[in-house]
Amino acid sequence: MSRIGKTALLALAGSLLISTGAVAQTTLAKVKERGQLLCGTSTGIAGFSLADGQGKWSGLDVDVCRALAAAIFDDPGKVNFIPLASKDRLVALQSGEIDVLPRTTTWTLSRDAGQGLDFTAVNYYDGQGFQLRKKAGIKSVKELDGASICTVQGTTNELNLADYFRVNKMKYEVVAFQGIDETVKAYESGRCDAISTHISQLVSYPL
Repeated sequence: MSRIGKTALLALAGSLLISTGAVAQTTLAKVKERGQLLCGTSTGIAGFSLADGQGKWSGLDVDVCRALAAAIFDDPGKVNFIPLASKDRLVALQSGEIDVLPRTTTWTLSRDAGQGLDFTAVNYYDGQGFQLRKKAGIKSVKELDGASICTVQGTTNELNLADYFRVNKMKYEVVAFQGIDETVKAYESGRCDAISTHISQLVSYPL
């Protein structure tokens, strides 16, 4: 598994709850009036946001949301977790479907300055990696010329792949899916030669 491109940041994105200005006050007022914090999560990544068989959520991102609820209501239970696919997470935040997004989301200049979102703090530093079958005998990303690579649609991982292969004058076929679960299943079924996403996601699946 190799790192490529820039380090990916997991950031507390666009909450507006702990930023300043009139917009933040309006968002916070809506949360207080509703009596519950709407927290966007992944559809299930061990260690970050994952629901058990009884629907109880746990993980780092979940703890962030409970901490915010405790700060606002003095009750960590006043939070509703809303699982979102990568392609839907920012739209949900922009539309007001959720109040806060402490979810796998890379902090980029275009997202911070051009989409009406407010990244407030980094809560996890990550990198992008590759995972391949041992029998492939691949030792370096440079050996993936012509490979098919599974990744999650609408993410910086997908963009990083395009940049990396273009800069290194290599060819590849991207096989993109809506969520990490579908991406992992596709890799396991042999639909691609390698899988590329955040390293934290790769290690959370027993591939």
